[in-house]
Amino acid sequence: MSKRKIQSTGESQHKRSRSSQPEVYDDEDLEFPTISQLEADPVSSVSTTGDVGIIESITLKNFMCHAHLGPFTFGPNVNFVVGNNGSGKSAVLTALIVALGGNAQTTSRGSSLKCFVKEGESSAEVSITIKNRGNDAFKPEVYGESIILDLRISSEGLRTYKLRSKTGQLISSKKDELISILDFFNIQVDNPVSILTQEMSKHFLHSKGEADKYKFFMKATQLEQMNEDYDYIIKTQGLTQNTVDQHEETLEELKRMFKEKEEKYKGLSSLEEMNKKLDNLKNQMAWALVNEMERELGPMSDRMEAEERSTPKYDQKVAEWKAKVDEAERKYCEQHEQLEQVTERLQQLQPQGAQLRSDVQERNRAVKAVEASSHKLKTNQRDLEKDKEQLTKRIDELKLSISTASAADSQAREARLAGLQLELEDLAHRDSTLTQQLDQFQQAVAAAKDNLDKMRREEQDLQRSCNSKEQSLRQLEASRTNRIRRFGDHMPALLNAIDEAYNKGVFRKKPVGPLGYCIRLKDPSLAMAVESCLKSLLMAFCCDNHQDERHLQALAMRYLKDKRPTIIVSQYSDALYNVSHRAVNHPQYLSVLQALEIDDPNVANCLIDMRGIETILVIKNTAEARRVMQHNRPPQNCREAFTGTGDQVFTNRYYSTDANARARVLGGDVEEEISHLQASLNSQQENLTRLRQHKQTLDAEIRQNNALLKTTHDERTKVKNQSRRLQLEISELQNVEEPQSEDLVPLEEELEEIMEKLTVSGQMCAEAQEKLKVARSTAVESEQTYRRHRELIASAAEEAEPIREELSKCDQEVEKCKHHRKHYEEKRKAHINNIQELKNNLQQREQELKESISKASEICPERLEVRKSAKSLDLEISRLRAVINTQQEQQGDRELIIRQYQEAHQKYTTTTREVKILKKFGEVISEIIHHRQKAYAKLRGFYSLRCKYYFDMTLAQRGYVGHMNFDHKNKALSIAVQPGGKNKASLSDMRSLSGGERSFSTVCFVLSLWSITESPFRALDEFDVYMDMVNRRISMDMFLKVASSQRYRQFIFLTPQSMSSLPVNSLIRILRLNDPDRNQTVLPFGQRNYPDD
Repeated sequence: MSKRKIQSTGESQHKRSRSSQPEVYDDEDLEFPTISQLEADPVSSVSTTGDVGIIESITLKNFMCHAHLGPFTFGPNVNFVVGNNGSGKSAVLTALIVALGGNAQTTSRGSSLKCFVKEGESSAEVSITIKNRGNDAFKPEVYGESIILDLRISSEGLRTYKLRSKTGQLISSKKDELISILDFFNIQVDNPVSILTQEMSKHFLHSKGEADKYKFFMKATQLEQMNEDYDYIIKTQGLTQNTVDQHEETLEELKRMFKEKEEKYKGLSSLEEMNKKLDNLKNQMAWALVNEMERELGPMSDRMEAEERSTPKYDQKVAEWKAKVDEAERKYCEQHEQLEQVTERLQQLQPQGAQLRSDVQERNRAVKAVEASSHKLKTNQRDLEKDKEQLTKRIDELKLSISTASAADSQAREARLAGLQLELEDLAHRDSTLTQQLDQFQQAVAAAKDNLDKMRREEQDLQRSCNSKEQSLRQLEASRTNRIRRFGDHMPALLNAIDEAYNKGVFRKKPVGPLGYCIRLKDPSLAMAVESCLKSLLMAFCCDNHQDERHLQALAMRYLKDKRPTIIVSQYSDALYNVSHRAVNHPQYLSVLQALEIDDPNVANCLIDMRGIETILVIKNTAEARRVMQHNRPPQNCREAFTGTGDQVFTNRYYSTDANARARVLGGDVEEEISHLQASLNSQQENLTRLRQHKQTLDAEIRQNNALLKTTHDERTKVKNQSRRLQLEISELQNVEEPQSEDLVPLEEELEEIMEKLTVSGQMCAEAQEKLKVARSTAVESEQTYRRHRELIASAAEEAEPIREELSKCDQEVEKCKHHRKHYEEKRKAHINNIQELKNNLQQREQELKESISKASEICPERLEVRKSAKSLDLEISRLRAVINTQQEQQGDRELIIRQYQEAHQKYTTTTREVKILKKFGEVISEIIHHRQKAYAKLRGFYSLRCKYYFDMTLAQRGYVGHMNFDHKNKALSIAVQPGGKNKASLSDMRSLSGGERSFSTVCFVLSLWSITESPFRALDEFDVYMDMVNRRISMDMFLKVASSQRYRQFIFLTPQSMSSLPVNSLIRILRLNDPDRNQTVLPFGQRNYPDD
C-alpha cells in the first residue's frame, strides 16, 4: 500500500479536475480568510454532484454474521445508514474497507480475513459498484459508467477480486488493477478521516494524549505514511551503498575469474570449426596480401607522380645555378680582362723603365766623365799656372815637389776609394735588409687588413644575431602574459586591426592566423620538430577569398613593414579533410597532424594542403628516425620524418639543423626559453666584446706596421741616395788621371809649352764647363722622366691589387656556383634515376600483383573483403594452428568449462550492471530525498495552518473559542477549547470538558481534518454516540452544511439514531436496516470480544 499512497497525491492533482490539492508554503507565507469570511462561506460550493469514485451500491453475502445484506444503493451526496445494534451497519462499513483493499486490522473487527466469513460457510462475498462518469472517468471505454468490484474471501482467508464493467463483463482479476483504480480516484481506505470506524472513533474520542492527536493528524493527512516512506528510502539508500561497496570489492576478483574462464572457453572451439576458421583465414590471407600490394601501388604511383611533378623544380634549380655560373664567369672575365690590361700596361712600362734607367745611368756617367774632364782640365790649368809661376824659380824643388805631391795624391785617392767601397757595400747590405723588412711589413699589413675585414663581418653578424636575440627576448618576456607576442611585437596590433575590420564588415570571412597561434602541441617536447617542419607557415595567415587577402595585405603592410607574413587563400570548410586513405599511421610514432591539437578545421586543412602534415612522422631519437626511414622500407604514406632536434630525414638523404637552435613560438616553458635565450645573448655579447677588443688590437697593430713601413721606406730612400752619392764619388776618384813626371832638362821648353797649354787649357775648360752644364741638364731631365715612369708603374701596380682581390673573389664565386650547379645536377640526376627506379618498381609490383591475384584466385576464387593486415592474419593463423595442435593433443571437460564460463560471465556482467545501476540509483535518490524532505516540511506546515483555521471556524459556529498548537519537533498536538465564547485567556484542555463538549470539539477537529484531506467519499461510524441532543443537532447541522457545500463528495454516516428530524431533501438518503434476528444465539465474532452493532 505504501507505493500507492506515495503516488496518489501526485496523480490526483492532474487526474481529478475538481480536486484542489493545496500548494505548499511556509507558515509565514500563507494568507487565510478571517473567521467571519469562513463562517459566511466555509467551503467553496459546487453545484454538481460527484461523477467518479463514489459508492453507488454495496451487497454482502455470508459476511460476518449476515447471510445477506443489500443491495444498498447510496445517494451521490449524504447517506445515513441507520439501524439498531446488530442490524449490520458496521458490517457494511467493514465490507467496504475490506473490498477496497484494507486489511483486517484496519477494520478493528478481526485479526484476519477468514474471521469475516460466516460460520459454517465456505466463503464470503462483497460486491461494490463505483461510479465512473464524466471527464475524469477511469478507462471509460473499458468499464463504462460504473465499475463493479466483486470480492470473494475463502474460509482460509484468501482474497480474490473480479473487476467488471457496467455490463458485467469481466475486465481484470488482478489486485494491481484495483490499486490503479484507488489511486486514480484517490480513495484512502486506511485514512481514518476518510473512513472513521467505530473503534477508531471511540479511541480518538477518549484519547487525551497530545502525541495521539498528533499521530491522528499525521495519519489523516498521510504525512505519517510519507515520513515512513522517506525513512525507508533513506535506510534503503544506506543498504544500497553498502551493497555497492561490497560489489566493488568483489568486482575485480570476478573480472579476473571471468577472464580466466573466458580463455578456457575460447579454447573449446571444435576442431572442425577451427579448421574451417583456419581455411577462412588462409583465404583471407591470400586476398589480404593482394590488398596490401594494391594499397602499396597507390602510394607508389602517387609518389612517382609527385616526383615527376617536382622535376621542373630540379630543372629550374639547375638552370638557375647555370645562369649564376655564367654570370660569375662573366664577372670573372671582366675582372681578368681589366687585370690583363693593367698587366699589359705594366709590361709595356717595365722595358721602357729599364731603358730610362739605363739612360739615367749613362747620362750620370757622362756627367761624371764631363765633370772629371773638367776637373782635370782645371787641375791641369792650375798646375800649368803653378808650373809657370814656380818653374823658373824652383825647378829643382819643383821636381821633388811634383814627385812628392803625386805620390801623396795617389795614396790618398786609393785610401778614399777603399773606404768608399766599404761604405757602398754596407749600404747595399742595408738596402737588402730594408727591402726584406718592407716586404714583411707589407705582408703583415695586408694579412692584418684581411683579418680586420673578416672581424668586421663577424662583428656585423654577431651584432645582427644579438639584435635578433634581444628582440626575441623582448617578445618572450611579453609573451608571459600574451602568447601572441611570440609572433612579433606588432602582431597583437595586427590582430586587433583584423577584428575591427571584420566587425565593420571589411572581410567576408575573418582571416585566421598566425597559424602557429592556432595550434597546440600534445607533447611539448616535440616543439623543435614541428617548428622545423612548418617553418614559415607558423607565421602565415589563411583567407577564404582573394578580396579578403588584399585587405589583409594592406593591414600587414601597415603594421608589419619589415617582415610581411605569407597569406594562403583557401575556401573555408567546417569539416576536416578525410585523410585516412593517405595519412601515415604508425603504431609507435605520431604524425605531425596527430601530434597537434587544432580546434579550427580550416587551420588543419591549410597545413595539410601546404605541408602534408598527415604524411610526416615525428620521431624524437635520431638513430631511430634513420632506422625507420632509411634502413628498411619507410612506413606506408610516409614522405619524411623530423627528429626531436629538428633534423629532416628522407629515405635517401638527411639534413641537420643548427645544434643550438631551439623552438621559437611553440616552446612550452616560457621561463626556460627566456633563461636559455638570455644565456645565449650574454655569451654572444661577450664574444662581441672580445671581438671588438681584438679588432682594436689588430687596428693598432696595422697602424704600427704602417708607421714602421713608412719609416723603413724613408730609411731605404736615404740609403739609396747615399749609395748614389758614393757611386758618384767613386766614379770621380776612378776618373782622376795620374800626373806625369816631367824631365827637368826641358824645363824651359816646357815652360813655353805650359804657356801654350795654359791658353789651350783655358779654352778647353770653358768648353768642358759648357759640356758639363749640358750633361747635367740632360741627366736631370732623364732622372725626372725616369721618376715619372716609376710613378706610372707604381700606380699601375696599385691599380692591379684591388683587381686581383676582386678577381680572387670572382674566382671563388665561380667555384661556389659551379659547386652548387654540380650539386643540383647530381640531385637532378639522382631524381631522374629515382623516378626511373620508381617506374621499374611500380611495373614490377604491378606484375607481382597480377601473379598474387592469380594465386589468390586459385586459393579462393571469390574475392573476399579483408579488413585485417596480412601480418595480423599470419599471427592469427599461427596461433590458431597452435591451439588446434594443443587441443588435438589434450581435450578437457567441455561441459564443465562451458558451465563455469557462463556462470562467471553471468555473475560478472550482473554485478557490473548492478553496481552501475545502484550508483546511479543512490545519486538520484539522494537528490530526490533532499527535495522531498524540504517539500514535506512545507506541506506539513501548510496542513497545520489550514487545520488551525478550519478548527477555529467550526468552533465559532457554536460560540466556542479554541486553539490548536502543533509541536512538530516533539510530535505533539495540543487542543484547548473554551465553551460559551469566553476569553481566550481562559482556554482549557479538552480533558476538562464534558462528554458532549468534548464530542463536539472532536467533530470540529474531524471537520478541520476534512478540509485538508482529499477523498471522493467519507464514512463515519456512530460519530454521535456520546453527544447530547444539542451537540448532536449542532454537529449534524455542521456535517450537512459541509456536505451541502461539497456536493461532488459522498458522505456516509452510520448511526443508531432514527434521523427522523432530518429535513426532506433530494441530496439526503436514509438507509434503514432491519432489526437483527434475536433468535440467533451465536454470533461468529463474539469470541473476539467485539460487541455487535
